[in-house]
Amino acid sequence: MSKPIHFEISERKILLRLIDVIVVLGALYAVGAIFDFDYFKINADQWFWSVILAFYLLFFAAVFELYNLRRASRITGTLRSVISATSVTSLVYLLTPFYTPTLPDNRIQILYFYLAVTSSLLLWRAIYIKLFASSRFNKQIILVADASDASVVAQTLQAADPNYKINGFINTGPAMEPGHRVGVKNLSISEADQLLFDNTVNEVVVASNQVEGITNNLYKWLIEIVETGYGVREYTQVYEEMTDRVPVQYVGKDFYRYFPFARNNQNRLYMVYHRLFDIVVSSIGLMVCFIITPFVLLGNLFGNRGPLFYTQERVGKNRKLFKIIKFRSMVKEAEAAGAQFAVENDVRITSFGKFLRLTRLDEFPQFLNILKGEMSVIGPRPERLVFVEQLSEKIPFYETRHVIKPGLTGWAQVKTKYGVTDEDHLRKLQYDLFYIKKRSVYLDLRIIIKTLSTVIFFKGQ
Repeated sequence: MSKPIHFEISERKILLRLIDVIVVLGALYAVGAIFDFDYFKINADQWFWSVILAFYLLFFAAVFELYNLRRASRITGTLRSVISATSVTSLVYLLTPFYTPTLPDNRIQILYFYLAVTSSLLLWRAIYIKLFASSRFNKQIILVADASDASVVAQTLQAADPNYKINGFINTGPAMEPGHRVGVKNLSISEADQLLFDNTVNEVVVASNQVEGITNNLYKWLIEIVETGYGVREYTQVYEEMTDRVPVQYVGKDFYRYFPFARNNQNRLYMVYHRLFDIVVSSIGLMVCFIITPFVLLGNLFGNRGPLFYTQERVGKNRKLFKIIKFRSMVKEAEAAGAQFAVENDVRITSFGKFLRLTRLDEFPQFLNILKGEMSVIGPRPERLVFVEQLSEKIPFYETRHVIKPGLTGWAQVKTKYGVTDEDHLRKLQYDLFYIKKRSVYLDLRIIIKTLSTVIFFKGQ
């Protein structure tokens, strides 16, 4: 029996990007050749135009979440995203003739151009949903974990990637009592070995924190399957790759294995780039803020009566306090009863304040904080000292988010919603620590693109 085929998350995203470009350029080449249209002929003399089109397509496809695998696996979400992405891509391509072909005299070519881009992408994405997002490409794994953790670990992996299927687990903790069930099949080493022999399983994931639970027999078995070519990976590594989060609840005392922050924070070239990026973006943002302030002031007079600006003390890098500034979006004396987290559908938010938050216009004055060096464009959102103290007592490594400057936007902001419960704040911290650990120019670009998507789809909170 052949080994089951499975595409990892990163492989599926690469596959989508690669074939998106191939099918679109292929469709344009075919239409240009069949109808003898000059506008989008692809040949050796016009190759640069194809590169520009591919860049536009990949950029706007990312903005409209075509590489969000959950959205990409649903026909309704894919349909909306494809039409939005191809419409904007076509429009920008047509309106940048300095880098792209001059508009044709025969305007019917423009219609054919748009239809070729949209229809080819829709057809390919329908094929992807039918074939590559199906259960035939599920990844079958065996867990090595304590019985007390096996069910939670299995649910976490399957929630992150529906194509991840748990065939069973090898218990590294105390023996289970008769009748005790954890929702995942308990396997002996011989049973697990048989699954591997039958090529039913792709990989073994070790999720046990108990060193003494890895017996000599189990250790030898893990070595043997590695030597025969099967993958054996540690749970936190798999978790990070699948969720883009650091599982702080499973890190334990050897945290230094999971938080190699020094590599990122001591990279002088990256830090110089980061500060220059902050200065450029904040300067542009303040100019935009100056332009929109009269309109915000007018809306404030009618739908948000009271002071235009709102300042509040927040915790910055190395726990240094600073005053954040925003356009006010809540009623006056919103915290007369004491400090409280903002929640979804917060009754303290005014009617005009809802508009400011949905469009993220309330955030523009913070560009002053960024220019002053108190904040960065990208980083963990700054919290109030009272909340930091409360959450630090409940959530491990919460203070770690203060090793870098807080940000206007961040990985947690584009990946999750308001933090209301302790579990919500734990999730946000996992994203923040992932950014601190992996921060790079590429990850910054991903955050900027996702922020644009948030603004375009009015996902502000």
